Amino acid sequence: MIEPAAGLAAPVITVDGPSGTGKGTIAGRLAQLLGWHVLDTGALYRCVGLAAVRRGLDLDDGDALGALAQALHIRFDGERVLLDDLDVSTDIRTAAAAEHASRVAAQPAVRQALWRLQREAVRPPGLIADGRDMGTVVFPEAALKLYLDASPEVRADRRYKQLKDKGMDANLHSLAQELAERDRRDRERAASPLAPADDAVIIDTSALDIDAVLACVVDAVRRRLPQALQASSGVQSGA
Repeated sequence: MIEPAAGLAAPVITVDGPSGTGKGTIAGRLAQLLGWHVLDTGALYRCVGLAAVRRGLDLDDGDALGALAQALHIRFDGERVLLDDLDVSTDIRTAAAAEHASRVAAQPAVRQALWRLQREAVRPPGLIADGRDMGTVVFPEAALKLYLDASPEVRADRRYKQLKDKGMDANLHSLAQELAERDRRDRERAASPLAPADDAVIIDTSALDIDAVLACVVDAVRRRLPQALQASSGVQSGA
């Protein structure tokens, strides 16, 4: 059994990094491998951004956005994301939704409102938390911290293909510009800037496919948290 850090109901593995590094896919596959729960924190910020736009709020009004974030009811139901009981799974995956999420995420009041929600998501047997400040701010006591990165060109191309595969309109040049602006905003914001934790395992995914990235992640788990893999063998075998 893995002992959780003090104050947590279960052990946590964080997966941080900018858009287009594969962290969402990796978090999901690692959670499936270990039999743990997964938390897509990016979806939380996208929900706040979507709700703010729909209500006509100023995306630079921190107080209003913070109050909105506290009032929203966001729930995950398998692959679906429910915002105040409405399925917004598709609505929050557009390029515009990503831009809105980045803007509201720069507001300290929003981050504070969602910090509690993220901490409350921890439950046995463990949690894989995917985001941008999971290992640095939300779960500094995490059992293992991962940080995925990739070149801007590779990340823009991955995002382009992802949107096209979903039948959404996308322009590679525009996406590259939007990613560059989002990177700047995420790294320079005063509240929880994007950066790897001091003790994070950093993986450059630029030249790796998703299976190769997962192999690197599993190796990190094996070295830092071997009990998780030992426990997962029992889960997968039905024990």
